[in-house]
Amino acid sequence: MVAVKVKRRRFRLRKLTFSKIMLYLFLAMMVVFCGLPLFAMVCRSLMPLDELYLYPPRLIVQKPTLRNFSDLLTSLSSSTVPFTRYIFNSVFTTVVTCVASIIVCCLGAYGLVKHKPAGSNIIFGIVVAALSFSVHVTQIPNYLVVNSLGLVNTYLALIIPKIAVAYNFFLVKQFCEQLPDSILEAARIDGAKELRIFWTIAMPLLQPAWTTLAVFSFVNNWNDYFSPLIFIQSNALKTLPLALQTLSGGAGVVARSGAVGAATFLTTLPAILVFAFMRGKVMETMSYSGIKS
Repeated sequence: MVAVKVKRRRFRLRKLTFSKIMLYLFLAMMVVFCGLPLFAMVCRSLMPLDELYLYPPRLIVQKPTLRNFSDLLTSLSSSTVPFTRYIFNSVFTTVVTCVASIIVCCLGAYGLVKHKPAGSNIIFGIVVAALSFSVHVTQIPNYLVVNSLGLVNTYLALIIPKIAVAYNFFLVKQFCEQLPDSILEAARIDGAKELRIFWTIAMPLLQPAWTTLAVFSFVNNWNDYFSPLIFIQSNALKTLPLALQTLSGGAGVVARSGAVGAATFLTTLPAILVFAFMRGKVMETMSYSGIKS
């Protein structure tokens, strides 16, 4: 048995060619290169003020401190609007937008693909055409619609325009085309209604697609700074990214540099955690839908 194990180890070592070693080194360098900004962000959030303005600048923190986070809470908190209010606004609008976008896009894509209503090709063509427009191009029409509905300075102004997103609809539609019609027909023969078929059969099969949609929607809405800036006027309705932007300007910006680093870390961490938790579903959806990541 010992001789067999030795032979297997030698066989594995022989497979490790020079080209593979170079490939692994290159991949390791790319991992370090991509992770360096995240590492620098964490170190900057823990740096005391005297290390932030050293020249030449340091990458690794020497005297880590949590005072930057306490300064952040002090800078953003006030007698009228506490820091937790900004967190609640961001979490509430992001979660509601994600859930509503998943339901609307999955229902629309499923109905368009499996029921093929009249003009379905025209509808899909409009969705594809919408992908060619930049988000900033549609900001003025969005504002005119939201203002005409009387939704300015409300939570709905941050939620409704982001529910029916063309890219999310396109992503789910490409995945719906791979759903087997035989399973759906079998459920109809058994007497299941269309809504039950959608919730009990289609949605579990579409889980990789809508979990990926949830990741994209969460990241885009959590980091959105422009929409609250346009639609929100009250301090009590501001989201966390908009509130944190006030730290990087105005008087006392040097003294708040540590708080800015802590704010950058807090805004980036949730998006990283969500993507890290659901990255398997994201890659699965990309492979099934024919989109290369």
